[in-house]
Amino acid sequence: MAKQTLQLLDELFNIHSFTPETSIPTQVFDAKIYFIGKTYDELSIVVPSYIAIDSLEVESDWRALEVMGPLGFSLTGILSNISGVLANNDISIFAISTFDTDYILLKNDNVNKAIRALRENDYLVINDD
Repeated sequence: MAKQTLQLLDELFNIHSFTPETSIPTQVFDAKIYFIGKTYDELSIVVPSYIAIDSLEVESDWRALEVMGPLGFSLTGILSNISGVLANNDISIFAISTFDTDYILLKNDNVNKAIRALRENDYLVINDD
């Protein structure tokens, strides 16, 4: 029986870094999916690669695996177990959590390797590519 189901999203993503004082570029809000994180030290924005914004730094060519939810807050170890499988296969991730679920971003050139590793560890991965 599969542990969790993950869905590979179609979009390519860019991860942008800004100073914490930076205003969020308005075009971010035009995207159908985006993630914003702000701390005392930085502002990070993840957007589909077709959204062009100027930032201090950008990491391009990321894909996202969505852990199909909603996931209850009482569930434990989901992100830890998935990231462990990927780490054991030398795949670096950028993790994002929302109220309902988790997203695991990985470089596009590692997608097939990641899907194979997850499936070998009893995860169901839906890939419409």
